[in-house]
Amino acid sequence: MERDTICCFTGHRPDKLPWGVREDDPRCLALKNRLDQALERAVQEGCRHFICGMARGCDLYFAEGVLALRERRTEVRLECARPCQTQADRWPEAERRRYQSILDRCDFETLVQHNYDRGCMMRRNRYMVDRSARIIAVYNGIPKGGTAQTLLYALGKGLKTDILEL
Repeated sequence: MERDTICCFTGHRPDKLPWGVREDDPRCLALKNRLDQALERAVQEGCRHFICGMARGCDLYFAEGVLALRERRTEVRLECARPCQTQADRWPEAERRRYQSILDRCDFETLVQHNYDRGCMMRRNRYMVDRSARIIAVYNGIPKGGTAQTLLYALGKGLKTDILEL
């Protein structure tokens, strides 16, 4: 796989989204539409392989957007990069089912490490960025947290960025 065909994603979990878990909120629906447009732009510019970190919130929106895009564009592939085996173990039941459904439909699954530790999310984020030429980010502008760190790392690595501001 050529690096210039790979796009990764970073974005916020529900606790940092203005609508929380209410995905029927018009702001969430608008964001999902903007995310679909960003995915189309990435494909038009040569991306075929999309890597998702599988966190709650925006990561799952992204993964589902890639799966929908794959229905129309058969060359598109989804890689789910899991930080550890227990990533979703403490999530609400409905989100665990959603997570598993995405894993069942993805093209590639990467387990960054078996057991959870303080650094596994960061290692997952670096894994995604280090393999990509482009990053799509849903970002609230607050310069702390995993999304900000991942975006900063991607900018330092020279990735083309498509930032969807909240």
